[in-house]
Amino acid sequence: MDETAGTETAGTRWRPRVMTLLLAALTGVVAMAAGVAVAHLVAAVTTPAASPLVAVGSTFIDLTPTWLKEFAVARFGTADKPILLGSIAVVLVAMSALCGLLARRHRAAACAAAAGVGLVAAAAAVSRPDASIIDALPALLGAAVAASALAWLTRPSHADAQASGTEDDVGSATKTGPDRRSVLLGALVIGAGAAVTGALGTVLGGVLKGVDAARAAIRLPAPADPAPVLAPAVTAPVSGITPFRVPNADFYRVDTALVVPTVGLTGWRLTLGGMVSNPYSLTYDDLLAMPLVERDLTLTCVSNEVGGPYAGNARWLGVRLTDLLDRAGVSDRADQLLSRSVDGFTAGTPMAIATDGRDALVAVGMNGEPLPAEHGFPARLVVPGLYGFVSATKWLTSLDATTYAAEQAYWTQRGWATDAPVRTMARVEVPRPLSTVSAGEVAIGGVAWAQHRAISVVEVQVDDGPWEMARLGDVPSDDTWRQWWSPWRATPGRHTLRARATDGDGALQPDTRLTPFPSGAQGWHEVVVLVA
Repeated sequence: MDETAGTETAGTRWRPRVMTLLLAALTGVVAMAAGVAVAHLVAAVTTPAASPLVAVGSTFIDLTPTWLKEFAVARFGTADKPILLGSIAVVLVAMSALCGLLARRHRAAACAAAAGVGLVAAAAAVSRPDASIIDALPALLGAAVAASALAWLTRPSHADAQASGTEDDVGSATKTGPDRRSVLLGALVIGAGAAVTGALGTVLGGVLKGVDAARAAIRLPAPADPAPVLAPAVTAPVSGITPFRVPNADFYRVDTALVVPTVGLTGWRLTLGGMVSNPYSLTYDDLLAMPLVERDLTLTCVSNEVGGPYAGNARWLGVRLTDLLDRAGVSDRADQLLSRSVDGFTAGTPMAIATDGRDALVAVGMNGEPLPAEHGFPARLVVPGLYGFVSATKWLTSLDATTYAAEQAYWTQRGWATDAPVRTMARVEVPRPLSTVSAGEVAIGGVAWAQHRAISVVEVQVDDGPWEMARLGDVPSDDTWRQWWSPWRATPGRHTLRARATDGDGALQPDTRLTPFPSGAQGWHEVVVLVA
């Protein structure tokens, strides 16, 4: 009986202590949330990319080694950015909780630590490409709010001082420590304020930029050079193959932008400069007033693994790149076209390819509508035949004629290739990997691409049997992917299906496997299916 009483007494003693520690941690988290919310609101008015989580995350992306970036893309796909933001948020919550616990004994040091987190975010914001000192303002104000909120939530408690007999002669409390009821109330008020402020920042950012309203009001002109009418035979008579033209909502997105830049048309300019005789700039209306070209073009990301999803075909509307460059008067010494995004990303396109007559565009439309924000509104670069990291800059703001010796683009600085033609690839999409199909007549199908060289042949192999010629869909040009399909008499059991393509130059897709780094993946795609 005595042991039971002792145990109950110990448990009774521990519960208040645990609650006290949890409450202290909560004060740190709520205070930091208030700071982040205020910073987010201020960033919405000044520079959205200067919001602390975005600035820190973007800096982390830039400092991340190539192998880790490739691991993230391969493992998490298009969810890599939300996972990164979530990870940063978890770390921030942990640091905030530690600040709250530290405040129980060292209040001034805890407030300084909370402010220090904001200073780190401010340093990250001003370190971004094309950043200015004003970009530090959101994080600095957020740091001040976080430190002030923590100081207020952990202010000396008059009631606790009286209870402990430590009140001085003039009646002021000298004992520090949060009063549970007042801290909970304060945390509730500050937390609610942080939630409202953060939401207001998100809404206000969109309202101030007016991107959705601007896109809705745009009426794209009819192209002076329309795309060829697609023949019905571009589409294979097989269900499950990716559509010849991928809808905007389903089109892959791989880029370095942690959050989608919201680019308003007011003040946006596309500048052409560098080694040119006639530098100039254009507004969005200026671009729309130029002769527009419409083409079906396939884009591919260099991070795409063999058989991966980062390829897509769309109908693009834009100005010929050569029209813009001819007006600028590019120097014969320039061997690189350096394109720059509003968020500071750069891509280096070989000048010889940009000007060789292919349908390279500064695109303003995608599948019959203005570019979606996720795909580069108001303008982006599209150069068929090259991987996107050297040809497909989104949220385009400048084009500079330069040399590879003088300037290196974002990914070139990180060891990727400077000249990256798309490798020939055939992808098996039907049947799906590890799916179960019924024995009998089964269709094998997918898409194949070799932009600017075309696909002339696709072959299919079942297990280690002979290679069989697949049937090919029609294509409007050499710059799009091609659907293919082949009938198969499926027998019960486990089977491996492979596909390979031959490009328009007669070169067979190699079977040797290469990873995406530094110039694109290579190898035959294969899937395993079960036949019942």
